[in-house]
Amino acid sequence: MAIQFIKSARAGRPISWRVYAYKGGPRIMTAIQPTKPKLSADAYALLAEALAEANCPDPKLLRSLIHDWRASPEWKKLAHSTRQVWGGNLDLIEKRWGDKPISVWDDSRMVAKVMKWRDERASTPRSADMGITVLRELLKFGRLRGRVRINVAEGVPHLYRGGDRAEIIWTSEDMEAFRLAAIEAKRPLLYDGLRLAALTGLRRADLVSLTYDHLGEVAIIKTALKKSRGKRRKVVVPMTEALENLLEELRTRKRKEGVNTILVNEHGRSWTAAGFGGSMSFGMVRDKAKIVHVEEGDDGERVERPKHLHDVRGTFCTYLLTECELTDEDAAWIMGWSPARVGKIRSTYVDSAAVVISLAGRMRAKHGAKQSGSGG
Repeated sequence: MAIQFIKSARAGRPISWRVYAYKGGPRIMTAIQPTKPKLSADAYALLAEALAEANCPDPKLLRSLIHDWRASPEWKKLAHSTRQVWGGNLDLIEKRWGDKPISVWDDSRMVAKVMKWRDERASTPRSADMGITVLRELLKFGRLRGRVRINVAEGVPHLYRGGDRAEIIWTSEDMEAFRLAAIEAKRPLLYDGLRLAALTGLRRADLVSLTYDHLGEVAIIKTALKKSRGKRRKVVVPMTEALENLLEELRTRKRKEGVNTILVNEHGRSWTAAGFGGSMSFGMVRDKAKIVHVEEGDDGERVERPKHLHDVRGTFCTYLLTECELTDEDAAWIMGWSPARVGKIRSTYVDSAAVVISLAGRMRAKHGAKQSGSGG
């Protein structure tokens, strides 16, 4: 935990500094001076006291439950990316309720407090829902350790409506718009990742960590970084002709010595998951290209949702069903999905498209027959 210095510089007022033991921790010093202050002897004493309390918090407070969860085997088993996201939400929970007794969480009236916290963050529904998810898991940990008797965050409904994205895919028009926007933004190599995702169905973390060592003669074989039901499944992607051609093209990208990842950035280095998908990379280009999923809201109005990189997995699924002519069961095995989910993709994008093409052909034929009859 790093000491936090907060500078305040307002017109007509002297520059002041507030010093905290750590982010979200107690204030240990205040100073009025133009430069960053050095800690006084009293500040050092308060710092030691704050750190000791943070490392060994009062067991009666919620802060201690948060501390124990972070040190538990359950927390350490979570993926690194999950710990990062959940850790930020734990900081918010600690800031809100860390100094409150754990005993208050045995009162069912806390449900209203939790709902109020969720509603206060309604402007960012996905973040609000994530906060509830982390609070629920924290209280679940506490219940299993005998620290709380009930879980008041259980059953709190989600605000975000876009949780089910099974029907969303990237179309060829979306991908072309992304390519042009990436070139305009001087980030053309992001398009490499989009194409690779469309031909492999790999998640972001697996895309950026995929190396030429993972390539076999007939398939890509890689252990997924993301855990599913507590285990990392082995990803097997068929080596289609289109994928082979793309991989050969990507070999020509300039890369630093020793870089063996298939995808590289403009500096010839491997992407990180955060770097590839960040707001200044993939998300920025997507927004620039205005790539959204459009649907009708409950009130009948048009609702737009940005398409995510993860939605390209649906594009890969349609590729398996159409170009590779796989069954729902075979595509489900490759995707790691249920056959029912693949069936939803098929009914939305494959079967419906075939019906429209068939109808159009019959209508043209019928119209042509009428014209031929009238001309005779």
